[in-house]
Parts: sequence; structure tokens; C-alpha cells
Amino acid sequence: MKRSSLVALISLAAATLALGACASPASTTDDSTSEGKVKANSLAAIQESGVLTVGTEGTYKPFTFHEDGTGDLTGYDVEIITAVADKLGVDVKFEETQWDAIFAGLEAGRFDVIANQVSINDERTAKYDFSEPYTVSPGVIIVKDDNADITSFADLSGKTTAQSLTSNWYALAQENGANVEAVEGWAQAVALLEQGRVDATVNDNLTFLDYEKQKGDTGLRIAAETDDPSLNAFVFTKGNTELQEAVDKALDELRADGTLAEISNTYFGSDVTQ
Repeated sequence: MKRSSLVALISLAAATLALGACASPASTTDDSTSEGKVKANSLAAIQESGVLTVGTEGTYKPFTFHEDGTGDLTGYDVEIITAVADKLGVDVKFEETQWDAIFAGLEAGRFDVIANQVSINDERTAKYDFSEPYTVSPGVIIVKDDNADITSFADLSGKTTAQSLTSNWYALAQENGANVEAVEGWAQAVALLEQGRVDATVNDNLTFLDYEKQKGDTGLRIAAETDDPSLNAFVFTKGNTELQEAVDKALDELRADGTLAEISNTYFGSDVTQ
């Protein structure tokens, strides 16, 4: 190789290294990093902007929905997070999104918090931070008022329950020896129960309370409930500790002054917040 060519190659390599060195500091301040996203959605940033941006479905009645399908966004979760925002001294802005995209939206920084009846579990706590629970709901066995044969989950053995095959309640009923009649959801399950075609159905307590609130006297009752209730809370990006703690403080104040119980009674006729 000619000396002139070797010198040119060495010069090119040096220039490339220099460009790389100049470019590297920018990557450490990129807002696409987890640290950058937390900073963008931090309590300080929210207080400065005066707006808490909330991810929610808007199609999940009675938690987050539009009255008559076209009215203002309302619901149990909507009212609670709005009360929290008031305690933080900021306005609330809702970003409606489908359930299968809601966590991705949080991770991308589209909103500061998710308010959508998200249950706390090990898989989620490994990836996200949660507020203290604002909904506590056990699984329940629902029977007709005159059914005296079922008073515990063990009593489901040999009985027939109506369950969606894709739900956790199907597995629970089957584990306790029930013969499961497959249905597409709650509406079909409760219809079969009211018609006396099944002995019981297992579901979430909130679902039954909402049904009673809407229908009045249903002729049904809760026969038993699980010992390990579902705990639902607001969701934050991992490490957004100051915002999480501020929301927890707001929830404590709202619980103490009776606001949480009042909102819960409006939607469920019962306090499901603790």
C-alpha cells in the first residue's frame, strides 16, 4: 500500500472516532430513556404544567365510560382520579385508549398515570409502580335468595355454575368441583341463574354490586366470598416515586374525609374502597 493511501486511511479512522466521541454525550440525555420519561411525567413537571394526564379506556362501565355512549366521560375511576388531581392542585386530562395499548401508552410517556381498575399482581409490580389500592373486591358466589345449599366454595362440588371459559372464575369454580356451564359473559351467566338453570355463578363482587345498583331487587344474594380480594390501583412508570407518594397522600385524605366512600356508594351502593 502507498504511504499516501495509508495516511488517508488513518485520517479517516481518526475522523470517525472523533465524530463518535462528539455524538456520545447526546445519548445520555435522550428523553426516550426510562429516566427521561420519569422526568417528563414527574410530580414537578405536572405541577409546572398544571395538568395530570390520565390513561383510561372510556368504554368500561361503571368505571370509565361515556353516558349514553356519547356524553361526557364519567365513572368510578374517573371521579376518583379527578378528586386526586384536585388534591394535587392540578387539572386532569384524559387520554382514552384501548386496554391492549394502555401500558404501552404509559411507557411511551403519553400519560402520567393509568386509571382503569388495574389489578396489582407480581408480573405488573415488576414493571410498574402502583398507588395504594382504591378498590378492594373479592370473588363471590352468587345464588338465588332461596338457595340454602351453598354457603362456601366447598359447597360448589357437584353443583352447576355458569362461567366464561376464559375467566379466572371458571378455574375457581372448577377447582371446587363445580360442573361448569359455559357462557360468553356475566349477562348470560346471571340470566341462567335467574331462570334456575344453574345453581350459582362465581364472579367479581363489583360486577354483582353494579348489577344490583342498576336492577334493584334481583332475587339474588352473595353466598360466600374469597379470602384474597383483588386490589386495584393507579399505575405509574417505574421509579416515578414522588408522583406515586403524592397520589397516595391524596387518596389517604380522600378516604379520611369520606370522599372515596361517597363516590363508591354512588356507583355500587357500598364502600369498596377499603
